[in-house]
Amino acid sequence: MLPTRSGTHVVPEDLILYAMQYLAAEQAAVTQRHLPECAPCREELGRIAGDLAAVALTAETFTPGPSARERLLAQVEREKKIVAPSAQKARASSPVAPEPELRPLADFGRGKGTTLVAESDTLPSERPPVVRWVGWAAAGALAASSIVLYKEHRSLQENLANVTGEMQRLNARAAESHKLMDALTDPRAIRATLAPRALSKAAMKGPTGALTYNASEGALVFLASNLDPVQVYKTYELWIIPADGSPQIPAGTFHPDQHGNASVLMPRIPKGVDAKSFEVTIEDAGGADKPTRPVILTTS
Repeated sequence: MLPTRSGTHVVPEDLILYAMQYLAAEQAAVTQRHLPECAPCREELGRIAGDLAAVALTAETFTPGPSARERLLAQVEREKKIVAPSAQKARASSPVAPEPELRPLADFGRGKGTTLVAESDTLPSERPPVVRWVGWAAAGALAASSIVLYKEHRSLQENLANVTGEMQRLNARAAESHKLMDALTDPRAIRATLAPRALSKAAMKGPTGALTYNASEGALVFLASNLDPVQVYKTYELWIIPADGSPQIPAGTFHPDQHGNASVLMPRIPKGVDAKSFEVTIEDAGGADKPTRPVILTTS
């Protein structure tokens, strides 16, 4: 009786019996001739052999008694396998490589492998296609998460740098404010009023200026009002006239706003210069090295 087939392949039930060596002799012979010509059946047989090996590994082993061994040998003697004559002739006439010897089921899982089919170097994957793609999907998700975290880290670093820069600017402004307050309130500072020479200080209605100067700290604050506008290529410039007769020291340039107000706050000037007086002139844009007449505002 030929083995049951599904299309052109041996059904899995017959392959299981064949792997366990419980398939009838005639069906086993037909199946064995079919396997070298059918790759899907060989792959299925390999998976079945792997499952049987796993079962052998998980099964608890025990040593049978002498009577069980005698009964097994007697059963084997009664059920000797008969090889069909046609199969013997085919093997004698065809110079093909001998089929690998079938090993009993007891050898599965004990480091001896299986010879139900010819062993190949590459074993077919027992995982379904969906399971194979799970690892790639996880790797892709991990890569995407890493990119998102990297971008967030860069964004946090940029925000931190911006906040740090803003704090540094605020600290610098705070330091300037403290220095300005110290200059205005220092008892060693001198205070002066600047006005045009031609007008009486008591009755003047033209431009005027108020100045606070601390020579020891090199700190100066100047506030002006009622100034006339100047051309864009001109500028007002403040001068310190030293008491020792040395050349005038430029103390900053400025332009009045639309209301005629202007200021010079904490310019870079040398420390320890005692001032005789202060003057304001109109110079070319960018300032000059010495004042140009006429003097617009003065303390003398």
